[in-house]
Amino acid sequence: MKKPPLPESPYRDSAPQATQPHASAQAGASALALAKTVIEIESQSVAALAGRIDATFLRAVNLLLACRGRVVVSGVGKSGHIARKIASTLASTGTPAMFVHAAEAAHGDLGMVTPADVFVAFSNSGSSPELATIVPILKREGTPLIAITGSVESPLAQAADIHLDCHVEREACPLNLAPTSSTTAMLALGDALAIACLDARGFGAQDFARSHPGGALGRRLLTRVADIMRTGNAIPTVGLEANVMDGLHEISRKQLGMTAILDAQGRLAGIFTDGDLRRLLERGADVRGTRLADVMTRTPLTIEAEALAAHAAQLLDARRKNQLLVIDAERRVVGALHMHDLMAAKVI
Repeated sequence: MKKPPLPESPYRDSAPQATQPHASAQAGASALALAKTVIEIESQSVAALAGRIDATFLRAVNLLLACRGRVVVSGVGKSGHIARKIASTLASTGTPAMFVHAAEAAHGDLGMVTPADVFVAFSNSGSSPELATIVPILKREGTPLIAITGSVESPLAQAADIHLDCHVEREACPLNLAPTSSTTAMLALGDALAIACLDARGFGAQDFARSHPGGALGRRLLTRVADIMRTGNAIPTVGLEANVMDGLHEISRKQLGMTAILDAQGRLAGIFTDGDLRRLLERGADVRGTRLADVMTRTPLTIEAEALAAHAAQLLDARRKNQLLVIDAERRVVGALHMHDLMAAKVI
């Protein structure tokens, strides 16, 4: 039995067809134009905030700086996502902070908040029921409240000790509905608060590295040569009386492409590398009868154990070397470092 044909879709005429390249091109041009409009609207919304950075903003910064507890950042919906990000930014830039979801706060998490804290609430409308539920508790407990909203007349703005206005003229959404410009403005204003506090605290690169030890910056600013250098029997060394063959054997055993040459007191006298060996062979030298003391480099590249590993990487790059020796104040070799060690430690 022959099956009846499927009913036609009411959207077929409006859907782009593969056989209509001109329609696809028009749709693509429309998408590009809309994307540019979104970026323009959002950038204008952020730029408008600059005119509102005034004494009220400074009061908010001073309140955060004077906080004896933690900065508790809260919100719901899209504003909640922004609040969570700002809490993270504050915490990583020297202002102890945490995020508490406004809905969860009304069901027990408000117990995390104390009068020593500062509560920062994000809400575009300023009338989120979840925040409205907990604001009276905050006020009764004496916890200072900073509200960041898009409406000066909103209940949240009126209840706040400090209100920061992040009003936008319109959303970037063509329907003027989806939170777009408003959340971008909130994010920018929250970042401005965090960075103003960072600067006021004198928070520097070293402080940032300590709160980001797993990141690239943390590794560059915290990792010392002593943390990754090769020590003990892993250091290739021979005495001044050794010949080139002795040095070659030591280079092969320790696999660092070089060996240190030490004097009778154990101090660094020079270095011999596999590059030096190649140049000797090119000249036809007798590697068995040649003493290392006669062909070594007497001013090898060295560094101290407490130096930053990033500095060691810069030295190697500037001198076009692959390895260097680590010495103490008496020029005794305490370690050896290869470019691969820096790569393994993700310093470079």
